[in-house]
Amino acid sequence: MTRVIIVRHGQSTYNTEKRIQGRTDASRLTEKGRNDANQAGKALSKISFQAIYCSPLNRAKTTAEIIHSELVEQSAQIQVSEELLEVDLPLWAEMLSSDVKEKFPEDYSIWKKRPHELRMVVNDAQGSREHFPVLALYEQAQQFWQEILSRHQGENILIVGHNGINRALISTALGIPPSGYHGIQQSNCGISVLNFSGGLGEPVQLESMNQTQHLGDTLPTLRPNHQGFRLLLVRHGETEWNRQGQFQGQIDVPLNDNGRQQAAKAGEFLKDVKIDFAFSSTMARPKETAEIILKQHPGINLELLEGLREISHGLWEGKFEKEIEQEFPGELERWRTLPAEVQMPEGENLQQVRERSVAAWQSILAAAEVNKLQIGLVVAHDATNKTLLCHILGLSLENFWNFRQGNGAVSVIDYPEGANGLPVLEAMNITSHLSGGVLDKTAAGAL
Repeated sequence: MTRVIIVRHGQSTYNTEKRIQGRTDASRLTEKGRNDANQAGKALSKISFQAIYCSPLNRAKTTAEIIHSELVEQSAQIQVSEELLEVDLPLWAEMLSSDVKEKFPEDYSIWKKRPHELRMVVNDAQGSREHFPVLALYEQAQQFWQEILSRHQGENILIVGHNGINRALISTALGIPPSGYHGIQQSNCGISVLNFSGGLGEPVQLESMNQTQHLGDTLPTLRPNHQGFRLLLVRHGETEWNRQGQFQGQIDVPLNDNGRQQAAKAGEFLKDVKIDFAFSSTMARPKETAEIILKQHPGINLELLEGLREISHGLWEGKFEKEIEQEFPGELERWRTLPAEVQMPEGENLQQVRERSVAAWQSILAAAEVNKLQIGLVVAHDATNKTLLCHILGLSLENFWNFRQGNGAVSVIDYPEGANGLPVLEAMNITSHLSGGVLDKTAAGAL
């Protein structure tokens, strides 16, 4: 696999002033921005990078230099790439966000709700031309991937860019369309990890996204004007069958001792987060995980939902991969490569899992909305969580394997405008409380 670690630049002067930066280069890192870049460098210090790329804009370049200075292995030199420039917003650059909203209300609304449709007419030396900022950014991101993935097969790559281009890089890797530009976020000096099996269009896994724990932030901060609620999606702790690679599905296997420790660590990690409500699958392993986490939050009632149960593997349940391959030759490979097309013998397919898990998710949103709750805990399973992530990001079930969900990992989904607004994946598969670092070291195991 080619491991790509993506970092957004540290806090800049324009960030603090709430100015549109785009491709202007007047903005500089603040003291906090430099300190956070230093912390990002420390978090990445033991990883050996064979290549480092950054945007030519000062705020990203300085961040990359600070991170590089913290690396134990410094043989890879920083290479500047024009393909990592921030989204180009020439008519808004250097303006306060509030002024853009006031002077360009219609375009600003399009930017927020239908970013792929934002159009600017730009006058330059070549005359007047139409410019679609987000569409152009996605083309730029694809170009970057096509150039570097073939060049660095099987290596570790560090990329230091900006909020917009980093989102476009992650989106083009996963197949999220430009309309979903605002559906994921990147905090200053947040760390994301992608694992590529080959080039763009070949299998890729988002190992984690927008980790901020190295900065002292348990979870990414709420975005400005957040009016809705936040859901913390957690996968249950490890079971003995996870460890052994035995397919459990809807067989009610309990947590093992390591799984209970993982749940306790997740509880410790979330102890200062004000959880208002909690839901879990009805099965023993997520229920116990949720109960252990909620020891840090006395008085919160845990509600159980059938729709959050793990996928039924049918006749595969209780079996190891070798046994499944013998009895159902070729089906495991189809499950790994074409998951949306596999019907588990006497079990479920992913569409059935999606329908019931999304119905359960919608009931959670409705409960949060009606009761005006702010932060909720949802504990479920690997397959359930992955189908929910596909739903949240508007992806088909063909993208099922694009997401890693470690035992005891935490993902953060915001609904800034409430249940009827668009969701935002703020962070995914946080495992720093389990591994002590930015890489997910939980066992892969069977579902």
